[in-house]
Amino acid sequence: MIPEMDEMLKLWALDMHGGTGAGGGVSSMLGQLMDCRGELIRGSCGGSRMLLPYSADIELIVNKHLAWPLEQVVREHYLNRSSLERQKWAHCGCGRTQFYERLHAAHLEIAGLLLERAA
Repeated sequence: MIPEMDEMLKLWALDMHGGTGAGGGVSSMLGQLMDCRGELIRGSCGGSRMLLPYSADIELIVNKHLAWPLEQVVREHYLNRSSLERQKWAHCGCGRTQFYERLHAAHLEIAGLLLERAA
């Protein structure tokens, strides 16, 4: 996985599909920690929406430009907060290694398409 792309997709999930932090309805730090299983994402506290200009582009890329297996892995990994990892792999019909290979391929494809849009 590409760490920068991982962070962008986490923020995309919060911006476009709700969750914790800004606008999520959880106001205390303890509530935020509980809601996101101890993983606070930089920029999700205090109303900061630094990714907002890219969220719509990422949404379009995920919905329209990714092949189904890559889109499915991205949606499972970033939008399905309630399932365990094993359940996510099973839902995508693959094992751990293939799941993360697909996720890495999705990161590369999304990053490439974002660069094309910016150029």
